[in-house]
Amino acid sequence: MKPETLTIATVTEYLIGDEQLQETSLVLDLDGCRLKLCSNSEPLLIRLRRYFHHCLAPDSVVQADLEVLAIERPALEADSRYIDWKREPGKKGRKDSYLDFPSGRLVRKVRTGMVFLQSETQRIAAGPCLEYDNQVINFINAQYMNWLQNRGWLICHAAGLVHQGGALGMAGFSGGGKSTLMLHLLEQNGVSYLTNDRLFIAHDTAGTQARGIPKLPRVNPGTIVHNPRLHALIPEDQRKALLALPQQELWELEEKYDVMVDEVYGAGKIYTSAPLKHFLVLNWHRDQKTSPAIQQVNLSDRRDLLAAIMKSPGPFYQYADGSFYQDTMSFDEQAYLDQLDSVDIFEVTGGIDFDLLTEQCLNQLLV
Repeated sequence: MKPETLTIATVTEYLIGDEQLQETSLVLDLDGCRLKLCSNSEPLLIRLRRYFHHCLAPDSVVQADLEVLAIERPALEADSRYIDWKREPGKKGRKDSYLDFPSGRLVRKVRTGMVFLQSETQRIAAGPCLEYDNQVINFINAQYMNWLQNRGWLICHAAGLVHQGGALGMAGFSGGGKSTLMLHLLEQNGVSYLTNDRLFIAHDTAGTQARGIPKLPRVNPGTIVHNPRLHALIPEDQRKALLALPQQELWELEEKYDVMVDEVYGAGKIYTSAPLKHFLVLNWHRDQKTSPAIQQVNLSDRRDLLAAIMKSPGPFYQYADGSFYQDTMSFDEQAYLDQLDSVDIFEVTGGIDFDLLTEQCLNQLLV
């Protein structure tokens, strides 16, 4: 069957098959956007309820703006018609592939075999959802991200925290440690979580606003073993083995763990939006021997730092007119400069020292 002959109805039937949805569902309440989650798997819904519990609407709410179906089933066979999605600079290996057809796009995760239907009328995740629940969570968040971007919000590859009603955005070049810094700062009284690595910004009459998405921090073992509050995420014997690794090898180890913010740091630590006051770009380096230093910069004069801030909307992004984002599209640097024009931008240079930088952030930015 050729892509041009596919329809939303035939693809939906192919993905769902004979599976029956559970009678229960979840509705997320996301600052004006309500997103309904349905599945044939009760264990998956239980897991999603725990993950998204901080933004769940009451069970009596059943109406929503968007709906996502998560179908637990064996992985679908690979299809030669899928095209590899081009990775961002610095990223290696195959991750996503896609197949466009009239009114829709299929996205297949190369490593896991999970398949996703993105369209204006149907949004379906199909495959071993329980095993790869993080990819289901990402797909759910992609729908909210589409909703935001279609309303003028711009995506940044940045973490976000809130202190005294104002937000601090934190971006960094690959492996820069923004998630580790964020967790160090979360230890401080009065500092709350906004987002892990997808920060949305929009300028209005009051200045630049920041929004997060309901995606919890995901950290590597190198972060966990050096943070006592996170030690429970991995067994003690494994932590000791990790500490025995060479520092560079531990730093580069990719094995993600979710941090349940309000379980680890206490209730009331999650915000959904706040005015964006400061933006920090981590441009430090592990091989530098000098202490980290924070300096305010003019982003228009330092466009090289935009590479750490700008983020591709990705293969799930569907414009308001129904068309899809393509991996050949370039970033609009001026849009980022315009949205961040009223925000103080700071750069961190020197060597990596999270404890010292945490103290500097508290004294210079979170005041």
